[in-house]
Amino acid sequence: MELQQMRYVVAVAETNSFTRAAEQCLVVQSALSHQIARLEKELGARLFERTSRRVRLTPAGTAFLPAARQCLDAAERAAAEVAAAVGEVRGRLAVGLIPSVAAVDIPRALRDFHRQYPAVRISLRVGASEELVEQVREGALEVAFLGLPTTARPEGVDARELARDLLVAVVAPDHPLAEQSTVDLRRLSSEVFVDLPANTAGRIQSDQAFAAAGLGRDVAFEVTNADFLARLVGQGLGIAMLPSAYASQLTGVTTIEVTDAPARVEYVICGRVGRTPAATAFLALLDLPSVPGPK
Repeated sequence: MELQQMRYVVAVAETNSFTRAAEQCLVVQSALSHQIARLEKELGARLFERTSRRVRLTPAGTAFLPAARQCLDAAERAAAEVAAAVGEVRGRLAVGLIPSVAAVDIPRALRDFHRQYPAVRISLRVGASEELVEQVREGALEVAFLGLPTTARPEGVDARELARDLLVAVVAPDHPLAEQSTVDLRRLSSEVFVDLPANTAGRIQSDQAFAAAGLGRDVAFEVTNADFLARLVGQGLGIAMLPSAYASQLTGVTTIEVTDAPARVEYVICGRVGRTPAATAFLALLDLPSVPGPK
């Protein structure tokens, strides 16, 4: 069983096409098909169901795919470790973040890292905080930036607190509250809200604050993207509560201090074991020496 064969299987599984997989792997389709057929013969099972219209994994292929990805990741990590031993940082750097991160300028940090370590392949994934923690634990991401309520902390990963911030009210410029310098949760509870989906970290901090004050609220619009949330607010469809450092970057809306506002904590997290040379170099570039080292 060869790494190249596993690479071909992963490519076909991800593209659902032998043609697109061959293009991605820079080989002719006949060569890719031949190698996968050899692997299927060696395994004694078909990995793909092929029809004139589509390609999909068989149950055997579904079982094989995670192990194939792990082998490819291990091979890539081994090559990166060898390169690091002779002073070269290479391999991959998979970074995750929530859109409202404000403590670190992520685009600038990635630009600086790419300039310093051009041999590293960088990927970026945007998601919810709880999803990012899970992906770092599983090794799908090396580093992630997230925000959590003060009542929670990332579990199963190494975490460094970056900043604490209070939420502010975000309203349309022509909203009746826009002229106020401050507002409290009781006044806000009478408004219609735009917010993130229920049970996500970005939503929980507000839900907990209103519940602790014995107040309910009407969340009529649930969105997964903070920028789109702000666009809905700007059109007067509702109000929102967002971290002040992030809200200050928005245009087309007005922010108001909330006297009894909930807080959130921004973290950078990474895996507890097997930190890659690229991840170590990226964290060093951010100048975060107190992030725990790999074990």
